[in-house]
Amino acid sequence: MKRKVLTIFLGVILILGVFSCQVHATSTKKNGMSEEEVQTMVDQKVQEAVSSAVTQMQVEQNTQNTATENEEKENKSNGIGMVAAAIATGLGCIGAGIAVAVVASSAVGAISENPSLLGKTIIFAGLAEGIAIYGLIIAIMILNKV
Repeated sequence: MKRKVLTIFLGVILILGVFSCQVHATSTKKNGMSEEEVQTMVDQKVQEAVSSAVTQMQVEQNTQNTATENEEKENKSNGIGMVAAAIATGLGCIGAGIAVAVVASSAVGAISENPSLLGKTIIFAGLAEGIAIYGLIIAIMILNKV
């Protein structure tokens, strides 16, 4: 869509440039310029218009290339952020699983000997599960930055 609009715009500029050269040539012919000089001037103006159109298209192409490169870099950084969030959550859950396994097995043994220790052992198990929540919080913080 942008390319079509740019092409139409450049075409209008080219037509206006040629038209203005012809008007200028007609007025200068009255001032004593030869037809060859007028034609040379018209050719120069047309070449200038064409070269400016080509330059504009090259600038647009460079802008598109730069935008594509920036998008690729952003996609790579987003992917790295996703991997970091996954690692934070995964390692936090693995650590919590190991901690709960140790605490729960010890808690079952302690409760079997003294049932009044149930409240204290539940607190220790909850603290061990907090490790997974810390990993999840870090993952959410990473995803908010991505």
